[in-house]
Amino acid sequence: MGTQLQTQSSSAGFKTYRVIEKKQESTVITSFVLTASDGVSDLRFRPGQFLIVRLSLGSGVTALRNYSLSGDANDPSRVRISVKREPAPFDQPELPPGQGSNHLHDHVQVGDALEIAGPTGTFVLDEESPRPVVLFSGGVGLTPMLSMLHQLSTHSSRAVYFIHACESGTVHAFRDEVLALANRRPGISVHFCYRNPDADDHANKAFHSQGLVSRKTLQGLLPLDDYDVYLCGPRLFMQANWRLLRDLGIDSKRIHYEFFGPATILEEDEVVPVAPLPLMSPAPKAPSASIEGALTVEFLPSGTRVAWDQNCQSLLELAEQSGLTPSFNCRAGLCNTCQVTLREGSVEYFEEPLDTPESGSILLCCTRPTTAVTVDLRQ
Repeated sequence: MGTQLQTQSSSAGFKTYRVIEKKQESTVITSFVLTASDGVSDLRFRPGQFLIVRLSLGSGVTALRNYSLSGDANDPSRVRISVKREPAPFDQPELPPGQGSNHLHDHVQVGDALEIAGPTGTFVLDEESPRPVVLFSGGVGLTPMLSMLHQLSTHSSRAVYFIHACESGTVHAFRDEVLALANRRPGISVHFCYRNPDADDHANKAFHSQGLVSRKTLQGLLPLDDYDVYLCGPRLFMQANWRLLRDLGIDSKRIHYEFFGPATILEEDEVVPVAPLPLMSPAPKAPSASIEGALTVEFLPSGTRVAWDQNCQSLLELAEQSGLTPSFNCRAGLCNTCQVTLREGSVEYFEEPLDTPESGSILLCCTRPTTAVTVDLRQ
C-alpha cells in the first residue's frame, strides 16, 4: 500500500488572510500570495500540506476548496497557493467548470480577503529520512513538490530527482523557479516531459523528453537505489505512474502520494479487496431493518447493504471495508471531500466538522449511524 505520512493540522477554524500578490504562472495556473489580516499571525506548515479555502460565490453560496501550499515553508509570514483553472470535465462537458478555481482566477484580486483554515494534509516531506528523493508530478500536481523542493534545496544534502510531466510549455508553471532552486546546490536533477510540445518549446529546448514518461525514461534518470518517491497529479497520471514505479521494483511503502480519492484506484492491481459483508434481501426497507440485530447501512448507488461494524471508526471505514471507494482526503472533518447525501436515518458526529455541511449532507469520515441509514455516495 502507498504511504501517506501522518502529520497534525493547525488549530481548527477559519482565519482571514489578504491577497498581497497575484501572479499568472502559466495559461492555466495562477498563484496567490497571502498574509494574515491581523499582521501578526504566522502560518507554519510542512512542505506538501494544503490549505482549505472558504469561498463566497454569491447568492449566499459558499464552497470549500483545498489548495496545496507551493512556497517556502520557512517564511510563515507570507504563504502561496497556486490554483489551476478547472474546465468542465472532458468526459462530461455538460457540467459546469470548476466554481472555486474560476472564482479565484476571475474575481479575487490583490487586497481581497480570503478565509482559510489549516494547514493540513498527510502528504508531507519526510525530512528525517536519509534516502534520495524523487519528486514526480503531473500538471498542477507540481505545487506540493515545489514546496518540498524549496526545503530540499536549502535544508538538505540528499540527492533529489525532480520529474514533471505536462502538456506543453504554455501550461508549464514554475519552470524557471524549479531550475533556480535546482541550481542552489549540487545533487538536484530536473527532468521535464512534454506530451505535445509546440514549435517554441522545441526552439527554446524547454523540455527533456516528449510523450509520456516511460519506463526507459525513468531507468535512465534513476540509478539503482532505495528512494523516497512523492507522486502527485491527475488520476490517469497517478494510475499509470504508480504501476510504472512498482514495475521498476520500488517498494510501495516508499511511494507517498497526494490523491483526492480512494487509494484502491492506484493499488487495484495488487490489493486483494476485502469481501463485502452479506447483502440484505432487497425487500425489507424499513428504517429499523437490521442484520443479525445490528444497525444497517445502505450505500447508493450500488445498493450495498451491510451491518454497522462497531469496530469501524466511521461510515467511511465501513464503506471501504465493504469494497466501496468513496472520495476522501483528510479523514478528519476538515476538507469536506467526503461529503455525501444522507437519504434516510440519522448519524452522529464523533468529531465536529470544520465547516458543517448543509442539511441533508454528511461527512463520511467523522460520522457514525444512530439509526439504520441510507447514504448516497454520488457527489
